[in-house]
Amino acid sequence: MALVGVAGSTVLATGPAVAQPLQAHCGTETGNKPVSGFISHDELRDRLQQIEHTSGGRVAVDIAGRSNQGREIWTARVGEGDTVVLIQSQIHGNEMNGTVALLELLKRLGDNSARSAQIRQNVTVVAVPRLNADGGELDQRQNARTWDQVVADFPQLAGAQPAWNYSSRVGGFDVNRDFNPNLDYVPQPADLPGDSGSVGWYLTPEAQTTRDVYRALEQEFGTVDVFVDLHNQAPCYTGEGMDDYTTLSISGRFIADPAAHGNWPRFDYDASRRVNVAVYDALQGGNSPQSKVTLYPQDTDLPGTALGSFALRGSATILFETRGQTQSWSQKQNGLLNKQIEVGLFGIVDAITDGTLDDINPARYELIPERTNLPND
Repeated sequence: MALVGVAGSTVLATGPAVAQPLQAHCGTETGNKPVSGFISHDELRDRLQQIEHTSGGRVAVDIAGRSNQGREIWTARVGEGDTVVLIQSQIHGNEMNGTVALLELLKRLGDNSARSAQIRQNVTVVAVPRLNADGGELDQRQNARTWDQVVADFPQLAGAQPAWNYSSRVGGFDVNRDFNPNLDYVPQPADLPGDSGSVGWYLTPEAQTTRDVYRALEQEFGTVDVFVDLHNQAPCYTGEGMDDYTTLSISGRFIADPAAHGNWPRFDYDASRRVNVAVYDALQGGNSPQSKVTLYPQDTDLPGTALGSFALRGSATILFETRGQTQSWSQKQNGLLNKQIEVGLFGIVDAITDGTLDDINPARYELIPERTNLPND
């Protein structure tokens, strides 16, 4: 079975690919790529308001929650279809490309084109453009919340060990380990400190916000059909059979054994694999550098991530790991990566709209080349 693009999929309109040899600089230098090149919190507010206005209200912006330091956590909703896609970006504050791509997706879905109207009839898209607002302003992976602040909110945790994903050096949490498939879970001291193979606790306002958005959509639609989490990874990976760098790694595998975490009968790994293949297909046109898509390592078991917890609840899930972080790229390079994310996201909504998603053979997922480290000389 060959991994080829599907008819009608959106592809990148670029010229012939120019490979970056594996011996070339891969974007690890720091200190010379200012964060000011990305969107600040205030600029994000302005952009969302502008999209809402120019869409004539087709895109509805709301405040779903607030960060520990009081910054707004926005949602933007567009479409009235029966299939709901929840897309979250910047759960890690220094992983910013997805936020820009989401704004472009919302802008296009809210326009006057016939295609956008067709998508809106079939799909409801709900976006969280920047979940970790404090980490985004601080340009750090973690949020800004101390363990003492957690104990003040959850007095039953007094005397408990801090959660394993808390950094006392930074004074914040890796929010993407704070999720639990039980949306009604109340933090208990006996469940701490936990580890990477355990569920989370909803100790952070960011995870609580996503939980509340997810719960409301689940109550409205019966299920959240697709959950997308937009991240960045280190810049210096390649893939099986590649002679240059991978620009994106994707994955639908976050749970090794759903039964190990309780009774979750709606868990559907095949649905996740189909969504991943739809994204892969959408990015294969034009022999573009952005076609260098790989599978994120598949030996993961991460029920405490949003992806793992929501997969257990029945969502088809996909991780986007875009190449590089805030220190890595010029404005032009970031633009190419942002466009790659946008095209990948359209691969999902296009496949839903055209009715082709369910026809994808999930076994094709295993044919996507796996991400690998650089070869040793």
